[in-house]
Amino acid sequence: WLVPDNMHHQWLLLAACFWVIFMFMVASKFITLTFKDPDGYGAKQEPLILTAVTKVEEVHVPEEKHWPEEFQPTGKAFSGNLIRQPLVHMERLELLRNVCRDTALRNLSHTAVSKFVLDRIFVCDKHKILFCQTPKVGNTQWKKVLIVLNGAFSSIEEIPENIVHDHEKNGLPRLSSFSDSEIKKRLSLYFKFFIVRDPFERLISAFKDKFVHNPRFEPWYRHEIAPGIIRKYRKNRTETKGLQFEDFVRYLGDPNHRWLDVQFGDHIIHWVTYVELCAPCEITYSVIGHHETLEDDAPYILKAAGIDHLVSYPTIPPGITVYNKTKVERYFSGISKRDIRRLYARFEGDFKLFGYREPDFLLN
Repeated sequence: WLVPDNMHHQWLLLAACFWVIFMFMVASKFITLTFKDPDGYGAKQEPLILTAVTKVEEVHVPEEKHWPEEFQPTGKAFSGNLIRQPLVHMERLELLRNVCRDTALRNLSHTAVSKFVLDRIFVCDKHKILFCQTPKVGNTQWKKVLIVLNGAFSSIEEIPENIVHDHEKNGLPRLSSFSDSEIKKRLSLYFKFFIVRDPFERLISAFKDKFVHNPRFEPWYRHEIAPGIIRKYRKNRTETKGLQFEDFVRYLGDPNHRWLDVQFGDHIIHWVTYVELCAPCEITYSVIGHHETLEDDAPYILKAAGIDHLVSYPTIPPGITVYNKTKVERYFSGISKRDIRRLYARFEGDFKLFGYREPDFLLN
């Protein structure tokens, strides 16, 4: 008679265990439903809406918030604050509008929306996007994004490097290829953006890429453009080295540089001002990204354009977008203040329109 009694106790113990486990699961589920962030996980993500803020001081911006994976559409983790982003971009556009109204800077901030400008703007009709190309600020990656969106390739990884800049094969039409009425319609209705960078650091990047490393083997920079600059602007005629940064600065700062620019043709886009490239005071852009904050700006642009669920901006290598003050000072250390001031005078519009400080070595 002991066997049935032992079995009875075992069954009671087993039932008690199941009851404890069941109650634990119910309690766990209740806690999860109570404290889960519905906007982050449980509910469908709503598009980010940029609304006007009349009293900025009343907007509470938390110091730090960890956002769910849905708000990190790029390859690199989203390092900025998603709430602060709309305010940052509103401030950039407001600064742009204010500088555009400054009559003292009018010659440096305004330009005609010419064929040259329209040639710089690439079109994605499928998603109603216009992108103005500003070389040496990561534009190759943005062109890849648009190529995928236009349907020429299904993913960024599939795009051969030699296709990206081949405008006969990459499937990216230029705005200049449309009729006047079609151009006006797109400029009025489409999402428009471009990227800027500290103007002097951009010039250093252009110099290194075209006259020092020349990774894509574009021989005309070394064999045609460099000799033309040297003949006109090199002080020491006995110097036989290739183009030096000092020669490059003297050419760019010359108020009469345009007569050489005409000979160089469209190759000059790598060091032309942002104003001349994209006409920011004539075209109402939706967003202006900064190369220095691209880790935050890239996902914001994709989301604001409504395409973050379709494509991601390629992974940004660590540190590549950080402004390198030491490098800039080193490149300009051997150049006369007169030549630097003349260079700044040409690019002052770019500095002022996009909130870049005048270099310290120019103020000393």
